[in-house]
Amino acid sequence: MKNPEIKVTDTKLLSDNWYILNKVTFDYQKKDGKVETHIREVYDRGNGAAILLYNTSKKTVVLTRQFRLPTYLNGNKTGMMIEVCAGLLDQDNAEQAVIRETEEETGYRLKKVEKVIETYMSPGSVTEILYLFVGEYDETMKVNEGGGLDAEQENIEVLEYTFDEAYAMIESGEITDAKTIMLLQHAKIKNLI
Repeated sequence: MKNPEIKVTDTKLLSDNWYILNKVTFDYQKKDGKVETHIREVYDRGNGAAILLYNTSKKTVVLTRQFRLPTYLNGNKTGMMIEVCAGLLDQDNAEQAVIRETEEETGYRLKKVEKVIETYMSPGSVTEILYLFVGEYDETMKVNEGGGLDAEQENIEVLEYTFDEAYAMIESGEITDAKTIMLLQHAKIKNLI
């Protein structure tokens, strides 16, 4: 299938209360040459970065636990999610953002991170590109308790698991966050831990 010809004909702002939700109308030329008009809602919250912190000598990873309203509204009884550290880029590049978020959320100040991949996590409706990283940590890098920023109403619990425990939590259903699963599988494939 060849790339379709696309022409955006209208964009209507539906909400800019938290981030941007637009209703986009576009013409889509099919492979037979016919043009169809499509209408989609597109959510733009900016791009983000996430990181799996790992310690090779202890064979551990640092994860976080926090309340996520959308999961609560869609069947997660407590709304609590175990995830890798993550956040929006804001005005930073992906590497700067993930280092900043790591310190805010976990209390570890990293000097070096390794980019793994760029991915669209929900390409049918969300514009976000998520930059995934790994980074090695040790106790000398701990500069505060983490937990997130009060100004951002964050209430984040910092968790440390052995890699085997964390990886098993995917199968048990305790970890259901896609970026976390991807980074734990990357660590397993690459024998990081």
